[in-house]
Amino acid sequence: MERLNSKLYLQNCYIMKENERLRKKAQLLNQENQALLSELKQKLSKGNSKNNNNNNGKNAIPDLNMSSSGSAQQNPSSSSN
Repeated sequence: MERLNSKLYLQNCYIMKENERLRKKAQLLNQENQALLSELKQKLSKGNSKNNNNNNGKNAIPDLNMSSSGSAQQNPSSSSN
């Protein structure tokens, strides 16, 4: 029984370490995603300001916040294990 507990304890330690590694990776990917989204918004707003001058405001900036909602913006460290 004690041997089984030791084995399960080691497996649990490994799983917790792997979970932490994946959490950090998810945070980095989320930061990269947010930076790319910000860059895209800037490019679209610059492009639309040029189009608005030519088309009298017929083109609107798309709402990119709708596509960024969901699991990508959840704080990965707030999830329970």
